[in-house]
Amino acid sequence: MRMLLNVVFPHEPFNSAVRNGAAGATLRRILDDLKPEAVYFTEQNGHRGATLIVNVERASQIPALAEPWFLHFNADCQFRIAMTPEDLQQAGLEELGKKWA
Repeated sequence: MRMLLNVVFPHEPFNSAVRNGAAGATLRRILDDLKPEAVYFTEQNGHRGATLIVNVERASQIPALAEPWFLHFNADCQFRIAMTPEDLQQAGLEELGKKWA
């Protein structure tokens, strides 16, 4: 299933990685390994951040997606299930509406 992986980088150690030239290569290595469907870098509450769209078949895959960010950048990671319009159409909203009316 598709998930949004939201990553928030604290200023340190990311600033140090930028200063010593390691940030770009480390990010590239992580992204090459994770193979996200898409990735966007952005500001999040005054910190550097990234939002990735990843495919997860099993919950046991989550540590492999999060650990590189934790270990290299002390980053915070949040995972959210993401649905396409087609996924939402298959959710049975009409039936759920009747059941819980």
